[in-house]
Amino acid sequence: MNLPRLGSHMSIAGGYHKAVDAANQASCEVVQIFTTPPRQWPVERDVSATLPSAKPVKRRGQATRAPRAGGSSVITDEDVARFQAALDELQISDPLVHASYLINLASPDDALWKKSIDALVVELRRAERLGIRMLVVHPGAFTTSSEELGIQRVVQALNEAERQTRGDHVVCLLENTSGQGSTLGYRFEHLAEMLSGTQQPNRFAVCIDTCHAFSAGYPLESAAEYRRTTAQLEKTVGRAAVRAIHLNDSATPFGSRKDRHEHIGRGEMGLAPFRRLLNDADFANVPMYLETEKGEENGENWDVINLRVLRSLIKG
Repeated sequence: MNLPRLGSHMSIAGGYHKAVDAANQASCEVVQIFTTPPRQWPVERDVSATLPSAKPVKRRGQATRAPRAGGSSVITDEDVARFQAALDELQISDPLVHASYLINLASPDDALWKKSIDALVVELRRAERLGIRMLVVHPGAFTTSSEELGIQRVVQALNEAERQTRGDHVVCLLENTSGQGSTLGYRFEHLAEMLSGTQQPNRFAVCIDTCHAFSAGYPLESAAEYRRTTAQLEKTVGRAAVRAIHLNDSATPFGSRKDRHEHIGRGEMGLAPFRRLLNDADFANVPMYLETEKGEENGENWDVINLRVLRSLIKG
């Protein structure tokens, strides 16, 4: 069996290539990033700014320069070159973009729904500009409508975003959720219905978050529970549709429907689910990314600690 490719989410402060440097220093093999601040809306100018022909605008009395990558709207040719060179040099594979948390593709509010589609298009084009081939997004919340109508809105939004980015190569991954509030995606059936409604299925797939699955009520601890849950995943979404996995323990109990990430083995899940997942040959080729809190314990980086724990669970 191939060994799982493990990594973490890294900041792009100082440039996109800095995230790759940080991933390498933490002993990652893969990396996830945001290309825009996660709790801000990508703005419309981002779309044109990220096209290959775009150039920074020079205003009277100002020098021509692009804003910083960390919170900017412009991805320059230099940004792309340095990012790709860092990936190649440090042998970090499978870069993954996480879309803005504000996007709500299920919203019954037309203004918010349209704004969310526009934002997803921006995110997809930014990923395409950087040469990244996967982008993960939360489906959203139906709020005042219903699960059925919310799922229909998600499907319509995905098809519109695909239409506007047709010819691009980025695959949009729908992430399962904990089911907090009216959030969709906490059942595998939700994700399956969303995927089945897309007009270009090659542009869409799934990212599975372990914390979200656990807190949504999918048991993973015992061998029988793990088999039952993965069988449900196969029956609905299909294992082949799982293109990325988020590795997070849960700070809240099983079935809590709350999204609270915890360090590996320090939460309610324990180590057994991660041991089973990391040694499952069906997921051996799926890149896996930590989304646990940054910081240190006793002077050691938490990413390093979590990755060491995960690797200790891999047999052979």
